[in-house]
Amino acid sequence: MSRLDRLLRPRHIAVLGAGWALNVIEQCRKMGFQGPVRPVHPTKAEIGGLKAYPSLADLPEAPDATFIGVNRFATLDVVAELAAMGAGGAICFASGWTEAGEPGLQDRLVAAAGDMPILGPNCYGVINYLDGALLWPDQHGGVRVEKGVALVSQSSNIVINMGMQQRGLPVAYVACLGNAAVVGLAELTGALLDDPRVTAVGLYIEGIDDAPAFAALAEKARAMGKGVVAIKSGKTELSRTAAASHTASLAGGGAASSAFLRQIGVAEVNTPSELIETLKIFHVHGPQIGTRICSLSCSGGEAGLVADLAAPFGLDFPPVPAATHDRLFAVLGEIPTISNPLDYHTFIWGDGPKTTEVFSAMLDAYDAGLYIIDSPRADRCNPSGYDPAFRAIIAAQKATGKPAFPVASMAENFGEGRVQAMMAEGVCALLGLETALAAVRAAQTPPGVEGWRPVAALSLRETRMLTEAEGKALLSGAGVAVPGSATGATIAEVAAKVRFAAPYVLKGLGFAHKTEAGAVRLGLTSLEGQADMPGATGYLVEEMVTGAVAEILLGLRRDPVYGVTLTLGMGGVTAEVLADTVTLVLPVTEAQVLEAAKGLRLWPLLDGYRGRPRADMRAVAEIAVRLGAVMLADDSLEEIEINPVMVREQGAVAVDALVRRV
Repeated sequence: MSRLDRLLRPRHIAVLGAGWALNVIEQCRKMGFQGPVRPVHPTKAEIGGLKAYPSLADLPEAPDATFIGVNRFATLDVVAELAAMGAGGAICFASGWTEAGEPGLQDRLVAAAGDMPILGPNCYGVINYLDGALLWPDQHGGVRVEKGVALVSQSSNIVINMGMQQRGLPVAYVACLGNAAVVGLAELTGALLDDPRVTAVGLYIEGIDDAPAFAALAEKARAMGKGVVAIKSGKTELSRTAAASHTASLAGGGAASSAFLRQIGVAEVNTPSELIETLKIFHVHGPQIGTRICSLSCSGGEAGLVADLAAPFGLDFPPVPAATHDRLFAVLGEIPTISNPLDYHTFIWGDGPKTTEVFSAMLDAYDAGLYIIDSPRADRCNPSGYDPAFRAIIAAQKATGKPAFPVASMAENFGEGRVQAMMAEGVCALLGLETALAAVRAAQTPPGVEGWRPVAALSLRETRMLTEAEGKALLSGAGVAVPGSATGATIAEVAAKVRFAAPYVLKGLGFAHKTEAGAVRLGLTSLEGQADMPGATGYLVEEMVTGAVAEILLGLRRDPVYGVTLTLGMGGVTAEVLADTVTLVLPVTEAQVLEAAKGLRLWPLLDGYRGRPRADMRAVAEIAVRLGAVMLADDSLEEIEINPVMVREQGAVAVDALVRRV
């Protein structure tokens, strides 16, 4: 039993604030809440036909859940009194706290709550459609259900909008966090998952307050057989260090949050519609579907459209196996081209047995199937001719045990009633072709590594940038290969220290981006006669690395939420132009780094494309893990960037280093 049980599943409810109290009373009455709802008001004898109590002290018992619909200053006293009397928890509806520049007032609220959980402040509330308990002061779009998904949001309005969906998703709970002053995202979501009637959770996330706790939540959900899907907002915020390093800008734009969600096995989508469709899949089929997908339609146009729209989502359609081809040919003959996606033509339309055999034969060879089918509008047409096809989809799923998804290419071409009827048969209908494809891809998200947690994040602090020579020394100490080098205050001093053969690279020190500052000279056969570099604080000469087949950017940096991130991608002076990178959250293994690198758009150029020599990316992965260990062991390090790592067919050398530390 969690400390949120009484608040989320109350036996009795108290409401404060005349207007808002009336709304809560009406919503509970409408949903058939069986327990008492007790309004509290100092002057009114009744509210909404119910006896009003003059004060909290006059209530017959400490309420399990309380909706506080009074102003923010009165809220402080109410919360303190509820906590003292042993109430189960409260919704703090009023705004005007930290979000309005009053963090001190919110601190007083937290102190007043003590051990009592509150949602908010600046929070709309919670709806429990399972038990009809609504601590909710407004209209909503839901109905009572016996089981369903939970919607959790840090934005009240976003979840209000999602709650009005007409896509056939059964919703068990709607819950808002508001400012999350006392109860955070992981705790609230975990308490909802603990209800056996909840099948999956959909989240609208503005910020994650405790990344390790959230990772534990995701692992818990998978162990319970429940999927989690999220929209993460605020992806466009760039780090304060974007001007200083390529890593900071390339790891911005939501790369870190997406990497974190991916690594813990949380499906990520971009729109409320995609979230709802993904939740439908999770509700019916559980937290993961397979990656081998087939598509069937009675039109070549639809087959081509599916293939085109699926490509950006990374979905492909494996060829039809020979045995499946023969089975389909026995029904369809020579007219259709038997392929995936399959255009089965219309001559079997209305023939239930033949349609069922085609639908079942195709699905049997894959993990899941998409059946493109737009039902005619019932107000102007007769959709009954489509019934054999719908029955064949149901039969195919039952015969194969594989998910069969009827997909309307346009959402309005598949009414909510039909979605619900199909769901009653265990079949999940998806609305809108692009939305459906996004949902299918999201539902393929694999689980995170068992026991993986990000390291604790550190608060923002002032740092200094090491010279390249100091940075190279740090790399060398970690076992990373660096070129032979010498440093000095002047070019002449450097030249006198050189003990290695030409060609040389001469660099001016004191620049974050030496190439842009004109502070790099390559391929020098001698240092004699080299002019000074304006603005240089010193000079570094290195032996020039030859034999490289690729240039890779490798960067590690502290993240204020996720601990430490690793960014890997195509490097050199065009790193930000190409923007071909992948991001991971530490800790990671060499195998994970190498697997992530295969997601680069230009990976084929690193892997022997058209006879090119293969770059030793295992050496790069080894460097990444070595430096990750250094970062995790030394909290004073803020960032390590190598751009580029010169990668040979055997081995890799770090030829540049940008290191920041406290």
